[in-house]
Amino acid sequence: MAGIPGIGSGLDIKNIVKAMVDAEVAPKASQLGRLEKTTEAKFSALGQLQSALGNFQTAMKDLNKMALFDNRTATSSNTALLSATAEKTALSGKYSVAVERLASSSKVTTAALDKDFKATEAGSLTVKLGGDDESPVSVNIAEGASLIEIRDALNEQLKDKGITANIINNPSTGQSQLVLSGKETGSGKDIIVTGAGGNLDALNVNGSVMAQAAVAATDDSLFVPATAGALELAANAVFTIDGLKLESASNTVENVIPDVSFTLKGKTEENKPLTVTVGQDTKGVKDQLKKFVDSYNEFMEVSNKLTAVTKVGDDKAPVVGGLVGDSTVRNLVNSMRNELSNVSGNGDIRVLADLGITTQKDGTLKIDDKKLDAALETNFDSVGQFFAGDNGLMSRMDNRIGGYTGKDGIIGSRQQSLDATRSDITKQKEKLTARAGQIEARLLKQFNAMDALVGQLNTTSQQLLQSLGSLPGMNSRN
Repeated sequence: MAGIPGIGSGLDIKNIVKAMVDAEVAPKASQLGRLEKTTEAKFSALGQLQSALGNFQTAMKDLNKMALFDNRTATSSNTALLSATAEKTALSGKYSVAVERLASSSKVTTAALDKDFKATEAGSLTVKLGGDDESPVSVNIAEGASLIEIRDALNEQLKDKGITANIINNPSTGQSQLVLSGKETGSGKDIIVTGAGGNLDALNVNGSVMAQAAVAATDDSLFVPATAGALELAANAVFTIDGLKLESASNTVENVIPDVSFTLKGKTEENKPLTVTVGQDTKGVKDQLKKFVDSYNEFMEVSNKLTAVTKVGDDKAPVVGGLVGDSTVRNLVNSMRNELSNVSGNGDIRVLADLGITTQKDGTLKIDDKKLDAALETNFDSVGQFFAGDNGLMSRMDNRIGGYTGKDGIIGSRQQSLDATRSDITKQKEKLTARAGQIEARLLKQFNAMDALVGQLNTTSQQLLQSLGSLPGMNSRN
């Protein structure tokens, strides 16, 4: 029976030992728990601060590029009909553009053929893009080839020339026609097909001549070609710039205005030209300024939240931010605010307020769009000098916060220190657990020994009472 807890003494040894072990390790466990909670809260808070500061740095880098202020943009008054782009070297100006015709590619059809048309002997189909094509493609056609096989042979051997073929079947007549479509636009790029061998000349097409409509067409609005020819002629785009009539083989027009490209998309209405404006990329700069302000405000909101003490009720403890009273945050925020308010340069733009960017009560920035638009319109170069370059606001601000960012910055170094503390807490908790196990084993051994001794004493007592009870006169005396 010895060694079984509680058997000899009747005591709840297991719970007694547990209570004694808990009492022994509780102070240290509580201390480590508080330290762990504080460390995790600070580590997480510094991570949030580092992330917000990193986003702000990215916005500053994008704004600290003189190339941003060198960009030129070309805008169209109707992007559905024309879009435009401009290189950095394009000169500012406004242009009136009218589109009379878009550039088109060639589409042709053969004459109507019997649906079961087949090549009576081996031959070839020579395909050209315009009469002056110096690299025609000769497509070999096998004897007995069906119209489908001829189509497939054309598609296989003409893919590098940008020409595709398909078959159109007329259910009313039971006849079929080959239709070839070109990809290349511009006058003189009409598809010409010449057949040689057997009956392959039935597939001849001259894409510079329009196909004739069938007299027997049942619907006047429906074009049913009776002869081989063009369904659509290859043609140049025709457009005017400031009244000057121009043509282009492609709908993508480059350098008609130096360093400006147009993409023609549709015809303009008669006497209603659209306007293309080439100028400085004020929209791109404004968008980047808004990103800078948004990222700064995000950082300020994060820092305010991490250093705030929020009252939640008279009978409840306040909610405390992870970096309340932290000198790192305080010094960083003060440095940033001081730099933003500094006056710099001798130009028309010397402070953010000149751009309509002001500081609000909570420390965040606010943009007056009208004032910013006016500054970009009248002092675009001064805006670039104020923000970008070695002496610009972005470089000065980066110098202010550079020591805080990165793995080896102030915030990163503090995180590394806290991470070391977390590792030390883990080791101390492991040691405390091992020590609790040792204390438990020692107490169990002692209580088990006591329990065994009590059990022996109880057994001896019972034996003694039994012996005394068997003595002469004991029963009568009792």
